[in-house]
Amino acid sequence: MAKVELKQPIVDEISANIKDAQSVVVVDYRGLTVEQDTQLRKNLREAGVVYKVYKNTFMTRAFKDTAFEGLTQYLEGPSAVAISTEDATAPARVLADFAKKADKLEIKGGVVEGTVYDAKGMAAIASIPSREVLISKLLGSLQSPITNFARVMNQLAEKGGASACEAPAAASAAEEAPAEAPADAE
Repeated sequence: MAKVELKQPIVDEISANIKDAQSVVVVDYRGLTVEQDTQLRKNLREAGVVYKVYKNTFMTRAFKDTAFEGLTQYLEGPSAVAISTEDATAPARVLADFAKKADKLEIKGGVVEGTVYDAKGMAAIASIPSREVLISKLLGSLQSPITNFARVMNQLAEKGGASACEAPAAASAAEEAPAEAPADAE
């Protein structure tokens, strides 16, 4: 069997992983202990991110003619790749959070929704909250005015409803109106 035939399944595996990917992040993992690497893999797996170490030549072949081709410039030295098909910011967020504890982990670059970013760009993307957090914030801000309106309506109902509000308003309107003499009194 030729060497190319032996390598093709690995290139096909990478291609299959990136086919529907929303984001791919390339990292340098040199210097991580086995314990740190195990913890990193666990954190990424919990976030739904595929994390693998491949040869740079395999990744270069798999990235060719795809949206991830811009990552080939970051494939120097030992490289691992984190791939997410669900949450575009998850790989960057998990890796950046882990890099705070393990300073040896270095994000080289990545592609998020078709745009190539360097390490600084990936750090900015890592600061974006997850989709679920953003949705909950949106729902909270939509719910707030409705909740406040419901509280006001509840307080009005406790005070006697709309009739309690109309009675004082009618009385104050009668006090402010000048008394007119009947027209036929002249």
